Amino acid sequence: MPRKPLVIVTRKLPDVIETRLKELFDARLNEDDTPFSADGLAEAVKHCEVLVPTVTDRIDAKVLQHAGPALKLIANYGNGVDNIDVPAALDRGLTITHTPGVLTEDTADLTMALVLAVPRRLVEAARALQAGQFKGWAPTWMLGHRLGGKRLGIVGMGRIGEALARRAKAFGMQIHYHNRKPVHAHAEAELEATYWESLDQMLARMDIISINCPRTPATYHLLSARRLKLLKPTAYLINTARGEIVDEDALVAMLEAGQLAGAGLDVYEREPAINPRLLKLPNAILLPHIASATLEARIEMGEKVVVNIKTFVDGHKPPDRVIPSML
Repeated sequence: MPRKPLVIVTRKLPDVIETRLKELFDARLNEDDTPFSADGLAEAVKHCEVLVPTVTDRIDAKVLQHAGPALKLIANYGNGVDNIDVPAALDRGLTITHTPGVLTEDTADLTMALVLAVPRRLVEAARALQAGQFKGWAPTWMLGHRLGGKRLGIVGMGRIGEALARRAKAFGMQIHYHNRKPVHAHAEAELEATYWESLDQMLARMDIISINCPRTPATYHLLSARRLKLLKPTAYLINTARGEIVDEDALVAMLEAGQLAGAGLDVYEREPAINPRLLKLPNAILLPHIASATLEARIEMGEKVVVNIKTFVDGHKPPDRVIPSML
């Protein structure tokens, strides 16, 4: 029987996935789910042939300089590879894979939930009730805003952006988007979507902005302090992509000053640390990075990891490998 490759998994995964990993490989699992430190990651890459990190593991050049000769594959458990220093890994001849296309519907669901919840002040209302402030129905208490007819500006019209647009259109919203290039004409017609080449011009005219683009060097602080000031004071900002895309300090200052109506955030610029000023804002709904947190998504992600490793070990190109032209 051929020797099984040593696979180190950095976090606890669904049981069905861990069972499959143990069947196919010499898998070292993280059963107590304690996150690896930088030193722990450095130690792991010294010995393993395959590393399975998650989006919270920083696989940078300092970690990779400890990589042993056996390491050949980094099979990221997550959509995207912004947690990995891809050039440094490729320079070492490593193959990198990730798990694209799995999180689309779940992330769009959660994003739409925030699009609904923030203008309707759902969390604020629930807290008021729990605090004993509900004295019966009143015509002017806890007023929010309807979605029908409002302009939704989507920043990043990839798979998740299009899935969100389909949901928002069903609520009667007007769909607008900014992307590197327009989507296919058929999709644009189906969604009745308006393309904005200028992000600045779109931001100034929208009622709700949703961030759905990937985190890259080009999108770091894409919504800078200057761009945030273009938003109408009645607008809402939703971010379920990556926290670093928004200048969080500028966003907090605008929310505190009433220069923005509200925000719904599932990601943060310095997570897991949360700006304490954000926590005090009644007009911000804050979630703990759960956009893809469904059992179905986590299992499908794991299945992709298994397929990528098995394909690589069998001497073939993994289906979800990262190549420089993708970055």
